[in-house]
Amino acid sequence: MSTPSYVIGIDTGGTYTDAVVLDRSSGRVMASAKVPTTAHDPALAIGRGMEEVLTRSAVTPERIGLITVSTTLATNALVEDKGAEVGLFVIGHDNRLHIPAADMRFIPGGHKAKGVEAEPLGMEFLLQGIAKMKGHVDAYAVCALLAFEDPTHELIAAKAVELLDPKPVFCSHQASSRPGMQERAATAVLNARLLPVMRAFLHSIAQSMQRLGLSCPVRIVRGDCRSMDLDQALRNSSATVASGPAATALFGVRAAAGGTALIVDVGGTTTDITLIRDGSPVIREEGMTIGSWRTHVRAVEMYTVGLGGDSLVRVENGAFSLGPARVVPMSQAHLHLGGTDLEAMERPEVWLGADLRGQCVQLAPGVEPGDNQVLSWLAKNGPATPWRLRQELAMAESRLEKAIARLQGARQVITCGFTPTDALHVLGRLNLGNARPAQEGARVLSGLLGLAPEAFCRQVLEKAYSTIATTILCALGNREVGPALAGFLHQAEPNALLDITIRVRPRIIGIGAAAPYLLPEVAARLGTEAVFPEHYEVGNALGAAFMDTIISKE
Repeated sequence: MSTPSYVIGIDTGGTYTDAVVLDRSSGRVMASAKVPTTAHDPALAIGRGMEEVLTRSAVTPERIGLITVSTTLATNALVEDKGAEVGLFVIGHDNRLHIPAADMRFIPGGHKAKGVEAEPLGMEFLLQGIAKMKGHVDAYAVCALLAFEDPTHELIAAKAVELLDPKPVFCSHQASSRPGMQERAATAVLNARLLPVMRAFLHSIAQSMQRLGLSCPVRIVRGDCRSMDLDQALRNSSATVASGPAATALFGVRAAAGGTALIVDVGGTTTDITLIRDGSPVIREEGMTIGSWRTHVRAVEMYTVGLGGDSLVRVENGAFSLGPARVVPMSQAHLHLGGTDLEAMERPEVWLGADLRGQCVQLAPGVEPGDNQVLSWLAKNGPATPWRLRQELAMAESRLEKAIARLQGARQVITCGFTPTDALHVLGRLNLGNARPAQEGARVLSGLLGLAPEAFCRQVLEKAYSTIATTILCALGNREVGPALAGFLHQAEPNALLDITIRVRPRIIGIGAAAPYLLPEVAARLGTEAVFPEHYEVGNALGAAFMDTIISKE
């Protein structure tokens, strides 16, 4: 039998899932692939990506010694409010905690320094709490005072749950060994909440591997640039929240070759920035803040802006905005519709020509509407704007937005609009799709602003350059000097008294298919240079594959 000598690296982004096959001994990339991310089940795209790179590389499954996966699953689950409803028991601490749990109970108990019991565990209160939560929550979290010194009360509470309501339980001492009840409780709840999502994800990956004849170990990229096996990922799902930026940093470690650099990943939905200093990723040791969650999750230091190649350009009230919503570019629509153009693309003025009409929603090819209200209307009446759907279906705006987002994630609808990718097509700088719909869209939108189409497209790209450059300046200014400088740099209007020019010293290392079309101009404005190492298009997948040779496994 052949000795396993290859690694498959995978990265799931908001738009595409990338995969590579890497020869461990030579560091050579044997094959790479990009497939659309299946947001409703990310492991489906992972399976397709693995299949494509195995076919292209002609590497047989038995020669694959390791699969490494960088995933946005945990981040997306939090953004989309998915996961378990969690009941939280806080032991030995009666101050209010701001934790997004379904139910929360305060129980006497906990420990002091050196493992001295503060007071006996309030078993009666604990049992009453379990009885009240039973049937209303999907999982439990337990956080006891100084449990990292002595976890006895957490373990007893977990055993009580197991006996009375056998559902998943996560204790704070499993993920945090530092003081801070708010952060430890949030970390425990976060892990409990992500448990069913991660379990389904890992099960789906196992099924894909079985189908492809792969039997090698799988490791998941942690947010702190280390790795963990599947059992660890199940027990400590919160550690994967910054998995994508960690893969970005791992690619940057190789590309920076021992130096200092900014690694900038330009995706379809967001642009993510990480810092490599003296050849190593910069890690946020104190724990990351995830939305409203202050946690003890150790992760790579990262900065994100809601702008990418597929960010929506919307014209309203005599001005245009860019992002953070993501849509299919008009120039790419035919690729998502089985080679046919959107019906409404022939008349962009119908959906681009007025305020609140910047998107066109169409039923995806082959989708059966079933009893879904939005799908049924689209199947009967054809493409429509969200504005029209709200009128026809009498739905609240927020409810419709969530419904469309779910349908987009499940690939049941395709939402199109004008994007920076389209602006590049109109200006002749990019030729990856059909330029004609993009040109028509630019004609309509530019007319609303009294501009020529080319001038409008240059302004769209100018906005993209400016947003990314400002994000980089503010991120570095905040970490190196403080919030005062970051606030000054982020002013919308020039200061009447001061004009400060700042040069960024590290070079920018670009990742992502759109990076060469945006980052050179960004780098020029910052007084540095942008470079694009080999295989930058699939840099995060390659970063994941590099992981076991750069950072020692946990």
